[in-house]
Amino acid sequence: MKAGYLYILECSDGTYYTGSTIDLEARLHQHQVGEGSLYTKCRLPVKLIFVEEYTTVAEAFYREKQVQGWSRKKKEAYMAGKLEKLPALSIAYRDKTL
Repeated sequence: MKAGYLYILECSDGTYYTGSTIDLEARLHQHQVGEGSLYTKCRLPVKLIFVEEYTTVAEAFYREKQVQGWSRKKKEAYMAGKLEKLPALSIAYRDKTL
């Protein structure tokens, strides 16, 4: 079984792109030459800022879909290893008490 990778790129406009792959080097090259995704193609160059390895690509893909739905602040806490902040960053704005 091949390992899978979750990765986060920082695009030239400062936005983040989250993806998964079995071949990180090849996938990064695809992004850099404008063949990776429509989102990154319009925001070149991109820079790899975070990688996590998983036992299988299915696990990496599952995690990718979770992380894609997160806010920028939650992604930044995750990348910084500040896992204790994730629950508070998961609360919807409408559910926060004043």
